[in-house]
Amino acid sequence: MKKNRIDVITLGCSKNLVDSEKLSYRFKQAGYEVHNDSSEVCGEIVIINTCGFIGDAKQESVDTILEYVAAKQEGKIKHLYVMGCLSQRYFEDLKTEIPEVDGFYGKFDWDKILNDLKITVPSSVKPYERLLTTPGHYAYLKIAEGCNRFCAFCAIPIITGRFKSVPIEELVEETKLLVAKGVKEINVIAQDLSSYGIDIYGESRLAELVERLANIDGVEWIRLHYAYPAQFPYDVLPVMARHDNVCKYLDIALQHISDNVLSGMLRHFTKADTIELVNRLRREVPGIHIRTTLMVGFPGEGEKEFEELKDFVKWARFDRMGAFAYSEEDDTYAATHYADEVPLEVKERRLDEIMRMQEEISLDLNEEKIGKIFKVIIDREEDDYYVGRTEFDSPEVDPEVLVRKSKKLSIGSFVNVKISEAMPYELIGDVLL
Repeated sequence: MKKNRIDVITLGCSKNLVDSEKLSYRFKQAGYEVHNDSSEVCGEIVIINTCGFIGDAKQESVDTILEYVAAKQEGKIKHLYVMGCLSQRYFEDLKTEIPEVDGFYGKFDWDKILNDLKITVPSSVKPYERLLTTPGHYAYLKIAEGCNRFCAFCAIPIITGRFKSVPIEELVEETKLLVAKGVKEINVIAQDLSSYGIDIYGESRLAELVERLANIDGVEWIRLHYAYPAQFPYDVLPVMARHDNVCKYLDIALQHISDNVLSGMLRHFTKADTIELVNRLRREVPGIHIRTTLMVGFPGEGEKEFEELKDFVKWARFDRMGAFAYSEEDDTYAATHYADEVPLEVKERRLDEIMRMQEEISLDLNEEKIGKIFKVIIDREEDDYYVGRTEFDSPEVDPEVLVRKSKKLSIGSFVNVKISEAMPYELIGDVLL
């Protein structure tokens, strides 16, 4: 057990990762040796940043807590603290059921860990300063927290509370600091990009924010994640089309296409609205790659509604698509008002079917890239290839480009790659010498 070492374990989404990075920076400034997601946890203190979004994520968080409870009982670590979404949502239950944990903290009071450990952080530390855990060439920029949408299936507003934007000036300063550290790619994240700025400025300011970020020297890529379809800020599209360093990429969860299902989900968006949105995105930003998420098995989804969803997937031909089966979440509108009536085996069949369809679409779209040249950022080196991404690929969730080793490449560098082979979720190519 190593004194003055803290291990931070982060579960869940990139928004949690940003919180862990901020906490880690403060520990480091106070003189601690900080390790994130280390394979060999051997510090006095372990902090687990949990996820509480869906059943599988909650189970992973609980299992991880119990794993480190056992490590504490075996004398491998001295103190164990838990923060994040799971403890925000189930604070009292966790305190009662896992008393071996030294302290539970919510999603927004994690800095209280510092106070409870009597750690003094220098007053010069700015709110957005953090210890990056991503490769040095890319980072996540969290521009807001919370959500006001209250979709019937979603527990996020219950966990995070109302939508709260970070002021533009603070985000600009944070981005400049990241660039000064060597970051080239800014992945903008929020639960609902479409609402950015409304709570502060009385109107959406996403377009202004992206414009300001795009004009910062050293920002080579900006990528937008998690827009909401209703009240989508269309004024961001000309900004995306105009700036070469704003990736032609948008992550926007559409969930379904059937008006019956969308109404039950409380999405406040129709099939006609969705088709117009997709068409307008592609019309105003030529070449845009759309990533979406769909849900199968929501209450009220019969075979007719599922066939309608399949037809939509065939029509839309999304460049990136994920899907998941509905699972009832405590205290949501759906859990209290609807019966979870679609059998599990039907949900799984529908999920498999729609993902097989998407795999074929992904292969077709990737094969269209053969012979074309793309700007690729190099993320890492493996035995036979360098592994990178195009502007159309977000870290960790999207396809990668395997670059044959014909010359020495630097991690974090940009190179032009000619694509020679395609698979559903990977491309293979060669560097242009």
